[in-house]
Amino acid sequence: MRAAATAATVTTVTTSVTVTVVSALTLALAGCSSEAPPADDSGYVWQLPAGFPRPVVPAHNPMSSAKVELGRHLFYDLRLSGNGQQACASCHEQARAFSDGRPRGVGSTGVMHARNPQGLGNVAYLSTLTWIGPGLGELERQLEAPMRGEAPIELGMGGHEDEILARLAAEPRYADLFAAAFPGQAPTFDSIKAALASFVRALISGNSAFDRHARGERGAMSPAALRGADLFFSRRLGCTGCHGGFQFTTATRYVGSTDTPLESPFHNIGLYNLDGAGAYPADAPGLRAITGQARDEGRFRVPSLRNVELTAPYMHDGSVATLEDVIRIYEDGGRLITDGPSAGDGRESPLRSRLLTTFQLSDGERADLIAFLRSLTDEGFVTDPRFANPW
Repeated sequence: MRAAATAATVTTVTTSVTVTVVSALTLALAGCSSEAPPADDSGYVWQLPAGFPRPVVPAHNPMSSAKVELGRHLFYDLRLSGNGQQACASCHEQARAFSDGRPRGVGSTGVMHARNPQGLGNVAYLSTLTWIGPGLGELERQLEAPMRGEAPIELGMGGHEDEILARLAAEPRYADLFAAAFPGQAPTFDSIKAALASFVRALISGNSAFDRHARGERGAMSPAALRGADLFFSRRLGCTGCHGGFQFTTATRYVGSTDTPLESPFHNIGLYNLDGAGAYPADAPGLRAITGQARDEGRFRVPSLRNVELTAPYMHDGSVATLEDVIRIYEDGGRLITDGPSAGDGRESPLRSRLLTTFQLSDGERADLIAFLRSLTDEGFVTDPRFANPW
């Protein structure tokens, strides 16, 4: 969490925690309209938090309320998997900010995945999706993997397309839902994918205690959380080098933003060092699995910290149980594993990000930093009936 200063982050330590938090949000939203446009080109009315920019939407799949509602029904429907045993919501629970609480994902056929299911809040603002997806910035493309991918199998729709369409046709609700979302068109897998993408794109979260405090609501953040904010935005810790901007990740884009992130959104944080040369476990080598480049070993995309309290366990493989454990790893500049098949000293990895250095916190400071991270929880988001199971 250590970094050089960037234009979108706060690196000046102030004497007032209120000034720190308000300045942080102001700079995070630099370049965004203070009043988000109420509707996009398709006429869809976004319900965005004050000051949030409008998400990027592909021209081939404009937003509509009807698509979002159809997508919500599909998202929670077990009939969408090949064997009828799993829905998108099985790995993305609303109460957990649309993560699932498991260290690693488990597909509809029981196959365990190599990576941890991420939360879906504000996924519409990500410039690159998934833990290791450079250039994969469109939900419609990304959905191909959970829908029909075979390595690993998730929903396992491949080869069951006709059967799944027949199941949906037998459900009376879908006749009206598909007709409203795609007038004059018969249901297809392309329309299913478009509706799911629209629903997930609508999952906007931005009303945490941090947000409310930054917008002037006195008392929204506790004194401990305010002290933690000072630490988080300080040069001493430098957290915002990777977790900067209103999304608390450098992997962010929106209407009017540039396509080039301030820093690469993929980093090796020294979780593993199996061979003294920086090796990660073979089933999750990071970005190297995509690029084939040795220098990309152990590099994963920086996740957003919004709702991070609800998305444990942490890291790409769910190998870190608590926020305190995460912070201690950053304090040490990596993780030491003393025994077992993953033994090694990640602190000594030659592939660690140059942004990663060490710092020391007292027990009180660590508790304050955790209180700040918890202030990023948006309770309204995880109970919003617009995003809940309609069945």
